[in-house]
Amino acid sequence: MIRFLTAGESHGPMLVAILEGIPSGLSLKSEDINLELRRRQKGFGRSKRMEIEFDEVRIVSGILQGITTGAPITLIIENKDFQNWKDKIIAPMTIPRPGHADLTGAIKYNYRELRFASERASARETAARVAIGAVCKRLLTEFGIKIGGYVVQIGSIRIPLKEYGEVSTVLYYIACVLFV
Repeated sequence: MIRFLTAGESHGPMLVAILEGIPSGLSLKSEDINLELRRRQKGFGRSKRMEIEFDEVRIVSGILQGITTGAPITLIIENKDFQNWKDKIIAPMTIPRPGHADLTGAIKYNYRELRFASERASARETAARVAIGAVCKRLLTEFGIKIGGYVVQIGSIRIPLKEYGEVSTVLYYIACVLFV
C-alpha cells in the first residue's frame, strides 16, 4: 500500500512530503520530480508568486545513489517567499472567504484564526502533492503505464489522437484549427 503525508504552510519555510510504500530498487532522480514541478508552475492563471518560487525538490530519505531503498521517501520543497513573510506581523484573518477552506478548517480544528486553514489548504501546498505524484508516476512507468491528459474536443472541433505522445506534435495543428 502506498500512502503519503504532507506538512508545511504556504508561507512557512518549506513543504514536506513523506511517501511510504515505494519498493526498493526503483531508479529515481530529483530531476524526475523537478520536471513535474516545473510543469505545475506553467499552468494557466498562475499567481505572481510563481515569479518568486522556483520549485526544486530535495530528497532527504528513502533514496541512495539514485535508487529507492524501500524506506519512506522524504521530499522537501523550500518556500522562497518565506523570507518576505517571516518577520511580518499579520493581522488575524476572521472573515471566511467564499470558496475556500477557511471556515471548514476552523470548525474542524476548533480555532478562530482562519489563516491556519488557508495556509494548509492553499495552491502552494499542491507542490508537495505534485512531487509525490511524480514519484508514483515514475513507479508506474516500470509497468509500462503512461499517465497523461489532453483535450479531445472543444465544441465541434475534434482532434484524432491515438496516443498521448502525439499531443506535443499537434500543438501547431490545434492553434491553426482554433485561431484561423
